Amino acid sequence: MEKKIIQSNIKNVLTETNLVNLGTKQIGKVRDVYVSDDKIFLIATDRQSAFDRVLASIPFKGQVLTQTSKWWFEQTKSFCPNSVIDTPDPNVSVQKNLEVMPFEVVIRGYITGTTDTAAWTNYQKGVRDFCGNKLPENMVKNQKFDAPIITPTTKFEKHDRNISKNNILSEKMCSVEEWEYISEKAFQLFAFGQKTALAHGLILVDTKYEFGKDKQGNIFLIDEIHTPDSSRYWLKETYQERISEGNEPDNIDKEFLRLWFKDNCDPYHDEELPEAPRELIVELSMRYIKLFEMITGETFSVDDKLILSRIEKNLKTKGYM
Repeated sequence: MEKKIIQSNIKNVLTETNLVNLGTKQIGKVRDVYVSDDKIFLIATDRQSAFDRVLASIPFKGQVLTQTSKWWFEQTKSFCPNSVIDTPDPNVSVQKNLEVMPFEVVIRGYITGTTDTAAWTNYQKGVRDFCGNKLPENMVKNQKFDAPIITPTTKFEKHDRNISKNNILSEKMCSVEEWEYISEKAFQLFAFGQKTALAHGLILVDTKYEFGKDKQGNIFLIDEIHTPDSSRYWLKETYQERISEGNEPDNIDKEFLRLWFKDNCDPYHDEELPEAPRELIVELSMRYIKLFEMITGETFSVDDKLILSRIEKNLKTKGYM
């Protein structure tokens, strides 16, 4: 992707929607969700979220998220049922309206991160029992775990809270049988994701999954999968060299934008945040697109029409509006 294409679309970003005919609107950190009786419409905006707030708007980001998820959902549906019904627009995923599990299943292959819920942040504070996982002494940042670990967080709370399997069961977020199924599927998805990423020159470092169930109790993977928003990716070819030199891995996700805000403000507590530099926004857009192309082997398709008008047209064409 040429930088000038992104630069020329720096203002052509989707920050909000108002599609009242679709259903009841719910606003998430990144997606606007419309709920009808049997369907939900997930519209991925270009809002960039971290530290529980919106940091910037990134050109083509919503399209990358939706199209990356679409690819992964297709690759994994044979062993993990998902809720996707249709993708009528590059930014829109139509999914089954399910009862959403009130927790996110975070899987980590490496100890890293900068947020309050991150493994490395907690490890530095002396935490060795992390979400029910016993962590060894003398680990260093960006080190690989002997085996991936599950570190769930709450959903639907103002600030994500790290929890464990025991919390999930004691707070009756799901049954023992449901947790066993969900955790098994999560490990399968992560193993497949890591294997696929390595084959494409990437390390899938960590990710999060969300699940929902229908009225019959069937459980489905929902929302998104292995996107640069829900996942952390490093470049495989330079990882070992950079670690041995004491440097941060080459990342191809939003971590560098997180780090910029951490260096220039207190993103959790400052009432107003500084504006992200234009060059950082363009760089992040290029990284999102590069990640999509590396994972899928496809060329990213640029449609620089006004995004909201295109979405409305495509939804009407498919009879959703």
